[in-house]
Amino acid sequence: MGLSILLMILDQRGAGLQRVREILSVPLSAFEYAVSWPIHTFDQFGNALNSHAGLAKENRQLKAEQLLMKAQVQRLLAIEFENNQLKALMHSSAQIHGKVLIAQLLAIDSDPFVNQVILDKGSHDGVFIGQPVLDADGVMGKIIQVSPITSRVLLINDTHSGVPVQNTRNGVRAIAVGDSYSRKLHLVNVPQTVDINVDDVFVTSGLGEHYPAGYPVGKVISIKRDTGLQFAAIDLQASARSDRSRQVLLVWPNQNVVSTPIKAGAS
Repeated sequence: MGLSILLMILDQRGAGLQRVREILSVPLSAFEYAVSWPIHTFDQFGNALNSHAGLAKENRQLKAEQLLMKAQVQRLLAIEFENNQLKALMHSSAQIHGKVLIAQLLAIDSDPFVNQVILDKGSHDGVFIGQPVLDADGVMGKIIQVSPITSRVLLINDTHSGVPVQNTRNGVRAIAVGDSYSRKLHLVNVPQTVDINVDDVFVTSGLGEHYPAGYPVGKVISIKRDTGLQFAAIDLQASARSDRSRQVLLVWPNQNVVSTPIKAGAS
């Protein structure tokens, strides 16, 4: 009976208790927020770290894939360049009266003032000292050293090189020597009065029996005539692209032409 009366009294005063509960809930909510905030913040920080790590990993993967794709593109461009060189060599070899063999550069001399290269053909392939070496554009040099499987080429723009040449315009003959410093060619012992002009093209004269006659050597790019000197200073730009060619032609001028197998895209 007493319990019923107490419940009735509490029920009549419920509105007052509700107000008390509302007032007390404010500090309790603040306390709950203060307790939960570090946990919530830590969770957000952890998610941010995981997201950043994932993005960083994905970025590294994308950069690696991009680098790989660039390397593949460069490789395709290199193959295309080599194929074009081989086509040019095939065209050039058809114009040479003699046996030819395609060789590939293995190494370039590290001395900047020594213009020599190493080829992947040697005495086992019939290569001999003094043999002319051409590329698709002109005379490149001659063999100066031979081993069973490799050979060394002295390029025509080396100081120790000399090529008998002839002017295609008027037949004037001269000797073209190399300049290792400028990598150009000079005509030596040419009198001041000789008829040579800028843009004249010089080819091998065939004299000296090292180079086949009529193959491009270079084009005149400058002429200096000093009346106080006996000879003119005449510079040529070499026709051969020795700084770019990967494949070259080894020539046997006095032998019959034989077919040379060529694999497109060889490297």
